[in-house]
Amino acid sequence: MWAYETTFYQIYPLGFCGAPRENAAPVAEDELAQAAAAANPDAPIMKIAQWADYLQELGVGAVLINPPLESDSHGYDTRSLRHIDRRLGGDADFAAVCETLHAHGIRVVLDAVFNHVGRGFWAFRDVQERKWDSPYKDWFHISFDGDSCYGDGFWYEGWEGHFELVKLNLQNPAVVDYLLESVRRWAEGFGIDGLRLDVAY
Repeated sequence: MWAYETTFYQIYPLGFCGAPRENAAPVAEDELAQAAAAANPDAPIMKIAQWADYLQELGVGAVLINPPLESDSHGYDTRSLRHIDRRLGGDADFAAVCETLHAHGIRVVLDAVFNHVGRGFWAFRDVQERKWDSPYKDWFHISFDGDSCYGDGFWYEGWEGHFELVKLNLQNPAVVDYLLESVRRWAEGFGIDGLRLDVAY
């Protein structure tokens, strides 16, 4: 398998590209899609493409990109598994980065966070707003018999006690479908070559 014979270069894009520590307020998925439609050569994420010659000279065969998707803060608190973080640019910008890396013989592997999402994740925000009436309440490990440390009016499981990281219910077929459809979009829209599964256990 190519991954076992390849030199990887790891990039944490939020830090590498100098993104602000906190993201702006969450917006709807369709707003993210509209904002991400056209490429911008000055987008911060394009800094990775500017390093393509250097990475090729180093003999790098693949770049592992830590979560570049829309998030609350550090990338692992995902808001959307479908769109690039606005602090970095847009989907078209990241597609251009992937195309540039591929043109230099460098594969692209994304850090895939499937265990949890951020509190700004669109489905969790729906639960915060509609509680029992949310069609997404079973996407998470929720109990309406308690309360969270944020005063949501319900308790939920956070990853290893970190309640800004809301644990997904991976036994829910709708969640699995959403995750797999997201991967399909990454493969078709960005041409990624692989995934690093965060919290794989």
